[in-house]
Amino acid sequence: MSDLSTPTGKRGKLYASAAEALAGIVADGQTLAVGGFGLCGIPEALIAALRDSGVKGLTAISNNAGVDGFGLGQLLETRQIRKMISSYVGENKEFERQYLAGELELEFNPQGTLAERLRAGGAGIPAFFTATGYGTVVAEGKETREFDGKHYVLETALKADVSLVKAWKADEAGNLLFRKTARNFNPACAMAGKVCVVEVEEIVAVGAIDPDQVHLPGIYVDRIVLNATPEKRIEQRTVRTEGGK
Repeated sequence: MSDLSTPTGKRGKLYASAAEALAGIVADGQTLAVGGFGLCGIPEALIAALRDSGVKGLTAISNNAGVDGFGLGQLLETRQIRKMISSYVGENKEFERQYLAGELELEFNPQGTLAERLRAGGAGIPAFFTATGYGTVVAEGKETREFDGKHYVLETALKADVSLVKAWKADEAGNLLFRKTARNFNPACAMAGKVCVVEVEEIVAVGAIDPDQVHLPGIYVDRIVLNATPEKRIEQRTVRTEGGK
């Protein structure tokens, strides 16, 4: 990894801490795209730094809302999130309480639709038609159209002011390599943001990652911070008793 012991605490795209990586780019009322699938592949250090920044009135685009006290659940507890655009929120009791009390806005999306809306935002595609959700509450108030005898719903792209993502490895130019399930939403979230901040477990020199192994090119990445030992908490831990029963 490169030496970050410069007077400013950064070198190129590399920042010495999550707080420094967010400095000057997060503000009240922003829309943020946050990577992760459940608690897998969430940018733990960046979420904690966002909480400590005190910014509020946020709209968070994320597949899920974390759990109580961890991940985006921390921002729900501090009331920094005004609206969630999500697919699955069933692991968070505080989310449930705020939503049922009318204290939190929610825009529900089928999971595949959410992924495609983010991808479209990053690709510069303003909207697309999908068969998912036609004839259900998902389609209420949206344009529908028939193609080849099948009905579709018009969904708009999602774009964010800032993207917070987690990758396994980055080089100093910001080329990213994700691991397994962490690849599900992080690349799409990264592409959908005007500014992308990535948290990684390892930083290597440019050229150390084979070009064929780059999952997301560095052109999408603005700032990088190292978190070599993330907690990687498990949502629902299930263990086998002695004897395998």
